[in-house]
Amino acid sequence: MKLVFATNNTHKLGEIKEMLDGRHEIVSLKDIGCHEDIPEEQDTLEGNALQKARYIHEKFGYDCFADDTGLEIEALDNAPGVYSARYAGTGHDSEANMNKLLSEMNHKENRKARFRTVIALILDGKEYTFDGIVNGSITTEKRGDSGFGYDPIFMPDTYTQTFAEMGNDTKNQISHRAKAVMKLTLFLSDYNC
Repeated sequence: MKLVFATNNTHKLGEIKEMLDGRHEIVSLKDIGCHEDIPEEQDTLEGNALQKARYIHEKFGYDCFADDTGLEIEALDNAPGVYSARYAGTGHDSEANMNKLLSEMNHKENRKARFRTVIALILDGKEYTFDGIVNGSITTEKRGDSGFGYDPIFMPDTYTQTFAEMGNDTKNQISHRAKAVMKLTLFLSDYNC
């Protein structure tokens, strides 16, 4: 089965391809000649994921899926949430986002956080959503150099390493995106029966 993953984020694309392990042909926006910025104007992760998937399906006609991910921090009333990628401004600057977040968390005792991913799939004209959540906490400093985004400051519950310290093999088995992709994969396996 060939599916368009509505992203040009090479990190996300690589993670998804690795997790699906060749079971489905996944192509990027670049692969289908889509070079425009797809709007993300909704105030929920579900809304943004569906908006991106609908855009590709309506404009290009492909079966596709899109995701949106947010880091939700209890002490910040679940911010940055849907605005995680643009937390420090419009530039999707991971370093600036982490620095802003660490500054805001500077004197907070409650460091509980969770990563949440929502995947929206459009297949044969029907819409489906899948979510994945991993609970954890925000560290006091950046640790590790693998992964991307907030990985150097997020430590999942029951682990002593951040996502950026544990490396992709472990992260891709336990992450929010892995959990959502697992649900997507199970759905696609049943769909093909």
